[in-house]
Amino acid sequence: MIEATGLTDPQLVVPRHVAIIMDGNGRWANARGLPRARGHEVGAESVRAVAKACRSLGVEALTLYSFSTENWSRPPEEVSTLMALLQSYVLNERSELLDNQIRFRAMGQLDRLPDFVREPLFELIEATDQPGARMDMVLALSYGSRLELTDAMRGIARRVAAGELSPDAIEPETISQGLYCPDLPDPDLLIRTSGEQRISNFLLWQLAYAELYVTDVHWPEFRRPDLERAFAAFGLRERRYGRTSEQVNGGR
Repeated sequence: MIEATGLTDPQLVVPRHVAIIMDGNGRWANARGLPRARGHEVGAESVRAVAKACRSLGVEALTLYSFSTENWSRPPEEVSTLMALLQSYVLNERSELLDNQIRFRAMGQLDRLPDFVREPLFELIEATDQPGARMDMVLALSYGSRLELTDAMRGIARRVAAGELSPDAIEPETISQGLYCPDLPDPDLLIRTSGEQRISNFLLWQLAYAELYVTDVHWPEFRRPDLERAFAAFGLRERRYGRTSEQVNGGR
């Protein structure tokens, strides 16, 4: 693991857009003989801490994989716990987000969320959509990347059928513009906690050139020092985008 020395380190490279797969809540709780719900509760504290850290470090966008379309198949009592925690978060975080100039957003099948979650969720989105916001924080809720891409393809197909778009005019940018948050830059860094080495149907299109960072730290324990370690590792990566090292470094 590469250690970061903090904000005073001029070598700490801060990604523009950070995406995080927040994994390990249940395993953290099980290892301590606690109910899984407790893991999700402490995980919500990590969301707050990491969002503040990203904002203070200068990250422009933070996308958190909060609840996938597949998560609906979890035991009903666990889904109910997660929905209650989500409601609590959106009801209680308004001041924190506004004070830190964070614009709150959400993407996914939001219509599947229960009313007691969806209504305060949209209220928070509206309340934080203020001029001068310094960071976008996006919760991926009832989200699956294959579904997002399917929705984008459907939109393109409708434009073609209506004669608004020629099939030969479809470019990668056309697909990007059909995604849920087309105004955000693609993530520079994907962090996955709890050691699993897969992307789990998360931002499949957007992560094409992201750097991947996996840590064994469970999400309820992930805090700013862990985030800075990820940024330090990111700063050591050479991002070539298909070019050679010589091209990247100014050689021939």
